Amino acid sequence: MRLFLISALILSAFLFCQPLCFGNAKSKDGDLTIQVGDIRMAYHMYGSGDPLVMIMGYGSTMNLWESRLIELLSSRFQVILFDHRGIGDTETGQRPFTIEQFADDTAGLLQALGIKKAHLLGWSMGGLIAQETALRHSSVVNKLVLYAAHCNAGMFPPAPQVIQKLTDTSGTPEEQGMRFISLLFPPAWLQTQGQRVKEIFFRPLGKTPPETMAKQSQAIDQWKGCCDRLGSLTHPTLVMAGAEDQIVPPQNARFLAEKIPNARLILFEKTGHGLMFQDPEGFGKTVIDFLKN
Repeated sequence: MRLFLISALILSAFLFCQPLCFGNAKSKDGDLTIQVGDIRMAYHMYGSGDPLVMIMGYGSTMNLWESRLIELLSSRFQVILFDHRGIGDTETGQRPFTIEQFADDTAGLLQALGIKKAHLLGWSMGGLIAQETALRHSSVVNKLVLYAAHCNAGMFPPAPQVIQKLTDTSGTPEEQGMRFISLLFPPAWLQTQGQRVKEIFFRPLGKTPPETMAKQSQAIDQWKGCCDRLGSLTHPTLVMAGAEDQIVPPQNARFLAEKIPNARLILFEKTGHGLMFQDPEGFGKTVIDFLKN
């Protein structure tokens, strides 16, 4: 199945989810900005220690990162969050939206901040960007954490029933949004976590313009992948995924861990694509243990 179809389906689901998840979205006050190439980029820094750059996934601002995870990681590292071009308070710029450009933006942010080397943690689309950053700008990357990532979505795509949910446009926007949220987490967890879902999604998550999301979707589609280049990743790498991830099936994580030299694989049982929301403490401890050893 072509990656375009998969990314377009996820785009549609996110657009349906916005009225439910984002509400009257406003940008978080106090964002810092800095010039990175052709854009003014919004970012935040927390804590002190070795720099850890966290790269957000598709269609979301840095506000979506789980707060308990940020608190835990920033107790040991200087955590740097940022908004991709055209989203949140980061300018769109004039350059084409590509995974390679997002990687250059990430490396450019480090250069603008005067950081010579940093750990990278990328979630979903952010994992693609993290891989490209490590391949294109190897010298600025220390260790690599790939969370719910793949090297080519067409290798291990979502199951047909997941695609059916993503393409189901029946019902109200709220119902459509809840169908998408149901794909982020295992059914058993969702049954008892209604309040937790509200904590995650019913809060200001920043500006997510549909045109930017469309450009991100196109960037994912046009990315040729890096499966044939994984052997060139010499950075110590941790590959993490939820064992019940329906959007990026865990076969992708297993493939990455098998092909990347010095990679370690950890699958979290009874968790999905939203692993960091389900188990922020376990997620954070795993990342800290890997980066500190």
